[in-house]
Parts: sequence; structure tokens; C-alpha cells
Amino acid sequence: MKELDAKDRDILGILSKEARIPLKTLAGRIGLSRSATSERVASLEKSGVIRGYRADIGQLDPGLIRAFLLVTLTRTPSIGILDQLARYPEVRRVSSVSGQLDLIVEVEVPSIDRLNTLRDLVATLGGVEDLTTAIVLRRDIERAVD
Repeated sequence: MKELDAKDRDILGILSKEARIPLKTLAGRIGLSRSATSERVASLEKSGVIRGYRADIGQLDPGLIRAFLLVTLTRTPSIGILDQLARYPEVRRVSSVSGQLDLIVEVEVPSIDRLNTLRDLVATLGGVEDLTTAIVLRRDIERAVD
């Protein structure tokens, strides 16, 4: 991959905020011709710097409660736990992490009662040593990154 220059960084900065910006407008904002801008965007896509374009969709149901279940396992890896977590539709994302924790499980639930039930279900899965719950109060910055 070639070294990114200031124009490439300008393109990335604009596209990260306005992925659907017309190429002609993008070219005008960075001070290059449309064809030169198109070549740079294509190069950034081909090299994997730009991996896609998508809508950043906020929470569809404002009544949902988001939380993180911070899980410590008795031993790792524990593929069986991942299979079990995948069965719960409220589980949105599971990340294996380094450090004191083993898994961060992001969930969306309709109520505190359902959060407590889900938390109890996860805590009793074989291989779970400890579980802490952190309820999301608000999302101050949320970017779509793939």
C-alpha cells in the first residue's frame, strides 16, 4: 500500500462523515479534478483503506436498553459459550478481549427485567466464572467501523 498523502486523508475525512457525497462535490472540496479524485478513491478502495460505504443507523427503538455484559471465563478459548450466546436474539455483538476480562457481550433488551433474566442466563452458562453488567446511559460518539 502506498503512503497516504494529505489529499488521501482529506478524502477519508470527508467520506467518513458523508459517504454518499457526489464525486464531483468531493473533487471540488479537495481541489482535484473529478477523474483524479475518482482514481484516488478507487485506489483507497482497492488497497483496503476504504472497506465499504454504509448508513450509520441510530437506535431504532428508543425504548431499548443497551448494556455490556463483562464476562470472565474459567478457561479460554470457550467456543461453546459463543454458540450459546448466539442463541439469544438480544445479543448484538460479542468481542473476545485481552486482560482481566475474556468477553464483552453487547446486548439490547426491552426492559430491566429482561436484562436481569438474560444476565442470569449468561452467568449460569458452563464456563462463566464471573459476570459484571454495565448499562449504557448514552452514546456520545458512535461511528460505523467495519
